[in-house]
Amino acid sequence: MGTVRWQEYDKDGYRHVEEIHKVVVHKFSMGDVEDPDLYASQPLWEWQESKAGKFVMEHAIETPIWHRQADPYNYGHQYVIIAELEKKKLSEFYLRFDKIKD
Repeated sequence: MGTVRWQEYDKDGYRHVEEIHKVVVHKFSMGDVEDPDLYASQPLWEWQESKAGKFVMEHAIETPIWHRQADPYNYGHQYVIIAELEKKKLSEFYLRFDKIKD
């Protein structure tokens, strides 16, 4: 689930509207470690260098961001990468790389 916004622009004398979706494109868990962001750097880099990561990095409206939150069930941390993609590119992402699994 994500949020949706619209972006207007003029091209070739016509007004166009793009539907922009803000969604979670990747997530992973990290154990309870002293410096979780340091340990998370490797999985973040590996995702960025994967086919899905390269697709998102190339087509995201702005640079994707990551967030960390406590994972009380596993006594660790949950990381998510959030990106804004235009509707057609988001559809392509889901078709090529499948949707995020819980």
